[in-house]
Amino acid sequence: MEKTSAAGPAAPKRARARNRRGEGSRLREDIISAAAALLDETGDEHAITLRSVARKVGIAAPSIYPHFPDQPAIMLAVVQREFAELETLLRSVAQEAGDDPRDQLYAVCRSYLAFAKSHPERYRTMFGGLWMPTLGDNSLTEEDLVSLGSTAIQVLVDVLTDCAAAGQCAISDPGLDAITLWLSLHGLAHQRAVIRAFPWSEESIADSIIARITCLKDA
Repeated sequence: MEKTSAAGPAAPKRARARNRRGEGSRLREDIISAAAALLDETGDEHAITLRSVARKVGIAAPSIYPHFPDQPAIMLAVVQREFAELETLLRSVAQEAGDDPRDQLYAVCRSYLAFAKSHPERYRTMFGGLWMPTLGDNSLTEEDLVSLGSTAIQVLVDVLTDCAAAGQCAISDPGLDAITLWLSLHGLAHQRAVIRAFPWSEESIADSIIARITCLKDA
Protein backbone atom coordinates (compact mmCIF):
# COMPACT_ATOMS: atom_id res chain seq x y z
CA MET A 1 0.00 0.00 0.00
CA GLU A 2 1.31 3.48 -0.86
CA LYS A 3 2.33 5.54 2.15
CA THR A 4 0.31 8.66 2.90
CA SER A 5 0.81 11.62 5.16
CA ALA A 6 -1.08 14.63 6.31
CA ALA A 7 0.04 16.34 3.15
CA GLY A 8 -1.40 13.57 0.95
CA PRO A 9 0.01 10.58 -0.90
CA ALA A 10 3.79 10.41 -1.30
CA ALA A 11 4.89 11.31 -4.80
CA PRO A 12 6.30 8.32 -6.64
CA LYS A 13 9.90 8.54 -7.77
CA ARG A 14 10.02 9.62 -11.38
CA ALA A 15 11.78 7.30 -13.78
CA ARG A 16 14.25 8.73 -16.23
CA ALA A 17 12.68 9.74 -19.52
CA ARG A 18 13.56 7.28 -22.26
CA ASN A 19 16.00 8.49 -24.90
CA ARG A 20 14.75 9.03 -28.39
CA ARG A 21 16.23 7.04 -31.22
CA GLY A 22 19.87 8.05 -31.71
CA GLU A 23 20.26 9.46 -28.18
CA GLY A 24 21.99 6.44 -26.68
CA SER A 25 25.22 8.40 -26.32
CA ARG A 26 23.43 10.72 -23.91
CA LEU A 27 22.53 7.81 -21.68
CA ARG A 28 26.14 6.66 -21.78
CA GLU A 29 27.28 10.07 -20.54
CA ASP A 30 24.56 10.06 -17.88
CA ILE A 31 25.86 6.72 -16.62
CA ILE A 32 29.42 8.05 -16.40
CA SER A 33 28.24 11.22 -14.62
CA ALA A 34 26.21 9.18 -12.15
CA ALA A 35 29.20 7.00 -11.31
CA ALA A 36 31.41 10.07 -10.80
CA ALA A 37 28.76 11.66 -8.58
CA LEU A 38 28.53 8.51 -6.46
CA LEU A 39 32.29 8.55 -6.06
CA ASP A 40 32.17 12.17 -4.87
CA GLU A 41 29.27 11.48 -2.50
CA THR A 42 30.56 8.30 -0.90
CA GLY A 43 34.32 8.46 -1.34
CA ASP A 44 34.10 4.71 -1.83
CA GLU A 45 34.75 3.01 -5.16
CA HIS A 46 32.96 -0.08 -3.89
CA ALA A 47 29.76 1.96 -3.77
CA ILE A 48 29.76 2.16 -7.55
CA THR A 49 27.87 -0.90 -8.76
CA LEU A 50 25.63 -1.48 -11.74
CA ARG A 51 22.61 -1.27 -9.44
CA SER A 52 23.68 1.93 -7.67
CA VAL A 53 24.53 3.66 -10.92
CA ALA A 54 21.27 2.58 -12.51
CA ARG A 55 19.37 3.85 -9.48
CA LYS A 56 21.21 7.18 -9.69
CA VAL A 57 20.36 7.59 -13.37
CA GLY A 58 16.78 6.39 -12.95
CA ILE A 59 16.96 3.34 -15.18
CA ALA A 60 16.87 -0.43 -14.79
CA ALA A 61 20.26 -2.07 -14.34
CA PRO A 62 20.00 -4.09 -17.59
CA SER A 63 19.76 -0.80 -19.51
CA ILE A 64 23.45 -0.26 -18.76
CA TYR A 65 24.64 -3.32 -20.67
CA PRO A 66 24.33 -1.89 -24.20
CA HIS A 67 26.81 0.79 -23.11
CA PHE A 68 29.02 -0.95 -20.53
CA PRO A 69 29.54 -4.70 -20.17
CA ASP A 70 30.53 -4.54 -16.50
CA GLN A 71 31.41 -2.27 -13.56
CA PRO A 72 35.13 -1.94 -14.42
CA ALA A 73 34.16 -0.58 -17.84
CA ILE A 74 32.13 2.15 -16.15
CA MET A 75 35.03 3.01 -13.86
CA LEU A 76 37.40 3.12 -16.81
CA ALA A 77 35.10 5.58 -18.57
CA VAL A 78 34.97 7.77 -15.44
CA VAL A 79 38.76 7.82 -15.19
CA GLN A 80 39.20 8.46 -18.92
CA ARG A 81 36.86 11.44 -18.74
CA GLU A 82 38.67 12.86 -15.72
CA PHE A 83 42.02 12.58 -17.49
CA ALA A 84 40.54 14.29 -20.55
CA GLU A 85 39.34 17.15 -18.34
CA LEU A 86 42.74 17.35 -16.67
CA GLU A 87 44.45 17.54 -20.06
CA THR A 88 42.07 20.29 -21.19
CA LEU A 89 42.76 22.22 -17.99
CA LEU A 90 46.53 21.93 -18.28
CA ARG A 91 46.60 22.94 -21.94
CA SER A 92 44.35 25.89 -21.18
CA VAL A 93 46.50 27.23 -18.33
CA ALA A 94 49.65 26.75 -20.42
CA GLN A 95 48.13 28.89 -23.15
CA GLU A 96 46.90 31.50 -20.70
CA ALA A 97 50.38 31.74 -19.11
CA GLY A 98 51.70 33.49 -22.21
CA ASP A 99 54.66 32.82 -24.48
CA ASP A 100 57.34 32.25 -21.84
CA PRO A 101 57.92 28.46 -21.45
CA ARG A 102 59.08 28.97 -17.86
CA ASP A 103 55.76 30.59 -16.96
CA GLN A 104 53.90 27.81 -18.76
CA LEU A 105 55.80 25.16 -16.81
CA TYR A 106 54.98 26.69 -13.44
CA ALA A 107 51.36 27.25 -14.45
CA VAL A 108 50.89 23.64 -15.56
CA CYS A 109 52.49 22.16 -12.44
CA ARG A 110 50.57 24.39 -10.04
CA SER A 111 47.29 23.71 -11.82
CA TYR A 112 47.96 19.98 -11.62
CA LEU A 113 48.36 20.23 -7.85
CA ALA A 114 45.25 22.41 -7.57
CA PHE A 115 43.27 19.80 -9.51
CA ALA A 116 44.42 17.06 -7.14
CA LYS A 117 43.44 19.16 -4.13
CA SER A 118 39.98 20.11 -5.40
CA HIS A 119 39.04 16.60 -6.63
CA PRO A 120 40.59 14.28 -4.01
CA GLU A 121 38.37 11.23 -4.51
CA ARG A 122 38.46 11.37 -8.28
CA TYR A 123 42.20 12.06 -8.26
CA ARG A 124 42.87 9.02 -6.08
CA THR A 125 40.75 6.89 -8.37
CA MET A 126 42.49 8.20 -11.48
CA PHE A 127 45.86 7.00 -10.25
CA GLY A 128 45.28 3.37 -9.41
CA GLY A 129 42.46 3.27 -6.91
CA LEU A 130 40.72 0.14 -5.72
CA TRP A 131 38.78 -0.09 -8.97
CA MET A 132 41.84 -1.36 -10.85
CA PRO A 133 40.90 -4.96 -11.64
CA THR A 134 42.90 -8.04 -12.53
CA LEU A 135 43.04 -8.34 -16.28
CA GLY A 136 41.18 -11.32 -17.65
CA ASP A 137 38.36 -11.17 -15.11
CA ASN A 138 36.50 -8.40 -16.93
CA SER A 139 36.20 -6.50 -20.20
CA LEU A 140 39.30 -4.31 -19.79
CA THR A 141 42.53 -4.76 -21.73
CA GLU A 142 46.13 -3.95 -20.89
CA GLU A 143 46.06 -1.14 -23.44
CA ASP A 144 43.06 0.42 -21.63
CA LEU A 145 45.14 0.74 -18.46
CA VAL A 146 48.55 1.53 -19.97
CA SER A 147 47.21 4.46 -21.98
CA LEU A 148 45.49 6.16 -19.04
CA GLY A 149 46.80 9.68 -18.46
CA SER A 150 49.21 9.65 -21.38
CA THR A 151 47.77 12.74 -23.05
CA ALA A 152 47.81 14.71 -19.78
CA ILE A 153 51.45 13.77 -19.18
CA GLN A 154 52.17 14.88 -22.74
CA VAL A 155 51.38 18.44 -21.68
CA LEU A 156 54.33 18.28 -19.29
CA VAL A 157 56.50 16.84 -22.05
CA ASP A 158 55.53 19.70 -24.34
CA VAL A 159 56.28 22.49 -21.90
CA LEU A 160 59.58 20.91 -20.85
CA THR A 161 60.57 20.57 -24.50
CA ASP A 162 59.82 24.25 -25.04
CA CYS A 163 61.81 25.20 -21.93
CA ALA A 164 64.81 23.25 -23.15
CA ALA A 165 64.55 24.76 -26.65
CA ALA A 166 64.50 28.24 -25.10
CA GLY A 167 67.60 27.45 -23.03
CA GLN A 168 65.69 27.84 -19.78
CA CYS A 169 66.33 24.38 -18.38
CA ALA A 170 68.98 21.69 -18.71
CA ILE A 171 67.22 18.46 -19.61
CA SER A 172 68.21 15.86 -22.17
CA ASP A 173 65.14 13.63 -22.26
CA PRO A 174 61.84 15.57 -21.99
CA GLY A 175 59.78 12.38 -21.85
CA LEU A 176 61.73 10.84 -18.99
CA ASP A 177 62.06 14.14 -17.15
CA ALA A 178 58.33 14.77 -17.50
CA ILE A 179 57.59 11.41 -15.84
CA THR A 180 60.11 12.19 -13.08
CA LEU A 181 58.50 15.59 -12.52
CA TRP A 182 55.01 14.11 -12.51
CA LEU A 183 55.98 11.43 -9.97
CA SER A 184 57.35 14.13 -7.66
CA LEU A 185 54.25 16.29 -8.00
CA HIS A 186 52.07 13.23 -7.47
CA GLY A 187 54.01 12.44 -4.29
CA LEU A 188 53.40 15.96 -3.02
CA ALA A 189 49.71 15.74 -3.87
CA HIS A 190 49.42 12.39 -2.08
CA GLN A 191 51.17 13.56 1.08
CA ARG A 192 49.06 16.66 1.20
CA ALA A 193 45.96 14.48 1.01
CA VAL A 194 46.94 11.99 3.73
CA ILE A 195 48.59 14.32 6.27
CA ARG A 196 45.98 16.05 8.37
CA ALA A 197 48.12 19.11 9.04
CA PHE A 198 50.57 19.93 6.27
CA PRO A 199 53.19 22.11 8.04
CA TRP A 200 55.18 23.21 4.98
CA SER A 201 54.61 25.80 2.32
CA GLU A 202 53.08 23.83 -0.52
CA GLU A 203 53.92 26.43 -3.15
CA SER A 204 57.58 26.66 -2.15
CA ILE A 205 57.93 22.86 -2.18
CA ALA A 206 56.27 22.64 -5.57
CA ASP A 207 58.50 25.38 -6.98
CA SER A 208 61.57 23.63 -5.56
CA ILE A 209 60.53 20.35 -7.17
CA ILE A 210 60.07 22.04 -10.54
CA ALA A 211 63.36 23.92 -10.41
CA ARG A 212 65.49 21.02 -9.16
CA ILE A 213 64.17 18.30 -11.43
CA THR A 214 64.29 20.41 -14.58
CA CYS A 215 67.53 22.20 -13.64
CA LEU A 216 65.65 25.40 -14.36
CA LYS A 217 67.96 28.34 -14.92
CA ASP A 218 67.50 31.64 -13.15
CA ALA A 219 65.38 34.13 -15.03
